[in-house]
Amino acid sequence: MGRLFGTDGIRGIANEGLTCELAMQIGRATAQVLLAHSRRRPLFVVGMDTRLSSDMLSCALVAGLCSVGADVYQLGYITTPAVAYLVGKYKADAGVMISASHNSAEFNGIKIFSGDGFKLPDELEEQIESLILKQDYPYSMKTGLDIGKVSTKTDAVKDYIAHLKSTIPTSLEGVSLAVDCANGAASFTARRLFQELGADCHILNDAPDGGNINLACGSTHLEGLIQYVRENQLDIGVAFDGDADRCLCVDGDGNMVDGDFIIAICALDMKKRGKLARDTVVGTIMSNMGLSRFCEDNGIHFVVTKVGDRYVLEEMLMEEYNFGGEQSGHVIFRDFATTGDGQLTAIQLLSLLKREGVSLKEAAKIMTRYPQVMENIKTTQDGKLKFLIDPQIKEFIEEKKELLGHDGRIVARVSGTEPLIRIMAEGIDLALIQTVVNEIVEMVKKQIAE
Repeated sequence: MGRLFGTDGIRGIANEGLTCELAMQIGRATAQVLLAHSRRRPLFVVGMDTRLSSDMLSCALVAGLCSVGADVYQLGYITTPAVAYLVGKYKADAGVMISASHNSAEFNGIKIFSGDGFKLPDELEEQIESLILKQDYPYSMKTGLDIGKVSTKTDAVKDYIAHLKSTIPTSLEGVSLAVDCANGAASFTARRLFQELGADCHILNDAPDGGNINLACGSTHLEGLIQYVRENQLDIGVAFDGDADRCLCVDGDGNMVDGDFIIAICALDMKKRGKLARDTVVGTIMSNMGLSRFCEDNGIHFVVTKVGDRYVLEEMLMEEYNFGGEQSGHVIFRDFATTGDGQLTAIQLLSLLKREGVSLKEAAKIMTRYPQVMENIKTTQDGKLKFLIDPQIKEFIEEKKELLGHDGRIVARVSGTEPLIRIMAEGIDLALIQTVVNEIVEMVKKQIAE
């Protein structure tokens, strides 16, 4: 068995790579590690998204937690950022979210948050993983009244929505929008949130059946949202992914406004109001060149990290920054949250637009997006490894970087959550970067197949 934790928890095909047995072991190992750092009986909060397998894996994980003496508050269907927030609200030692985020329904995952609502640091993940991989580790199994107790927090959604509403000063009355819930966790929160804020909201894809999460909807499939916004002449459309930690938007004309544009709009507003800590934004190597140029032109420092909102957050915490995110729609408002939160991002943006009296289309004009081309190569773990160590691949990519020069760049990396190699090129000349990407993809496929 290889390394269990990726950039966003543990993920795999439910009942294949991610089995009930593994979920139970994760529960036991996580509780055991936390017991070593606590003098009291540990308390966990556990939430899940709407995949058919989420109930199965949640039950197995909770059984593992209880078997070594941890108590559990079950939150039911709820978003990942809600779990991160409610860990602190309910004074729990840790939180667990059963979700594979933007992936299709056959996948699932387990994300673990520490007692302060942050994703577990690498050292704790390594301890948990070590216990699981040993397999013969003697867990401290409990009996009698020492077995963990399970209870349900029926106010979880209400408590989370109250927190979100507290982060903006006014209502959203007069704003017309469509909200795509991706048939995921936001199906249980978004309607209530936007209605209570007074928005004229049209809720889409909020009828999960266990298999339709992210299916031709949500932040990875904006076509339906674009059409709906245009046909109904709405101000804006917002789309979440399966666990609602991402948010992408479309303007009134149906133009996509991705995470980079959202970050630019909010960062400039925060800077003007003296709310942008150290006048700095944190992005990743996948952030569009247009965002870094925008920051440079507006007196904002732009700091780059590896791909993954956990790395964005680590940089923010280390240097005391309070804003950053990813092109994919993970946006972190550190003043209000410990992780990316799609619904928080949406209401912060909508509140800003209403306060300034501008449309999203007008607001997005502050940044120019550079042409960007990305292709994914499906592969195996062995293929990923070969890609990382093959000297011919490295040399070929370096040659293409030299070809683009200062007017472009290439990012070639393995996905931390999916069986993919991602090749991205960016620059002024769209035809050139498309050719470069095609040539790299062809070369990589040939090399990893040999």
